[in-house]
Amino acid sequence: MPNMPIESGVPDPFQYMHPTLAKNFGAWDYHDRPRPGVLHHVAKSGDEVWTVRAGTQRQMDLYTIRKLCDIADEQGEGFVRFTIRSNIEFMVTDSTKVDTLVTKLQDEGFPVGGTGNSVSMVAHTQGWLHCDIPGTDASGVVKALMDELHEEFVREDMPNRVHLTTSCCQINCGGQGDIAINIQHTKPPKINHDLVANVCERPTVVARCPVAAIRPALVNGKPSLEVDEKKCICCGACYPPCPPMQINDPEHSKLAVWVGGNHSNARSKPSFQKLVAAGIPNNPPRWPEAAGVVKKILKVYKEDAREWERMNDWIERVGWPRFFELTELPFTKFHIDNWRGARRSLNASTHIRF
Repeated sequence: MPNMPIESGVPDPFQYMHPTLAKNFGAWDYHDRPRPGVLHHVAKSGDEVWTVRAGTQRQMDLYTIRKLCDIADEQGEGFVRFTIRSNIEFMVTDSTKVDTLVTKLQDEGFPVGGTGNSVSMVAHTQGWLHCDIPGTDASGVVKALMDELHEEFVREDMPNRVHLTTSCCQINCGGQGDIAINIQHTKPPKINHDLVANVCERPTVVARCPVAAIRPALVNGKPSLEVDEKKCICCGACYPPCPPMQINDPEHSKLAVWVGGNHSNARSKPSFQKLVAAGIPNNPPRWPEAAGVVKKILKVYKEDAREWERMNDWIERVGWPRFFELTELPFTKFHIDNWRGARRSLNASTHIRF
């Protein structure tokens, strides 16, 4: 009988797990990669499991999910799992099923890859579909970008793994990756003073601003808010608790590309990503300008990095001047981090404060 759900924590994974995986949990001997998109795990007991990873369009309708489940039942062994980057993985214990499964997935339009030294599927936020405060459509950027990078997903030609992320605002879901595409608002919010008193809790909005640029005001005899534009850093933190402080703008909300973010410490210590391109037009539905910058960085990284160097390791070795020279990206005064307000006004400690 399945375990009953609890109010906190993840659900019990064993009830959905392939029996061979559950049997050998924590007792694996080694694994290898027979081909891109396929992982082969061997347990200490001698049991073997092949995992086939396929990319999806991330936002899937019911019919697509049913199609994937039918493929699992007909060509696989009825067990699947989704990765954190919305790839789907099929587990089989019969090696003869691998080629048939790969062929079926490719015929149905699901690319098999994303393992080894490849460009992994982009991790992204919800964008216009689900989020209530997006500055762009993160999932749309992903679709356009992965159409351009399809070959790098199905092959393992990169020096190391490349994790891409996109984010539709700067405050809720800023992604940390080897290459990240984030929105940047470049103008302070436009305030609809007629709605503030009815919609917003003004003390909450004032407290939300990280640089104390918002203060209560009386406009046309109505309680409202005002912004000190000299302090404002255009982060958008005021918009979620107060929608009348509209900061999204079709012309002045731009995309920016950041590189070198790394969470792990396998070969080097974790690193924060750094801005390398800003002011990129937020140009749906294909975002050609953002895709062009990303492809240029990937091309240079692929040609110049040494084997097993992650993006941040390569940049640290060649140096930032050489990085901008190789990628032919312009270096401007806006790339220089000379703002010191954060140390005094932002929560820079590890303690949680409310």
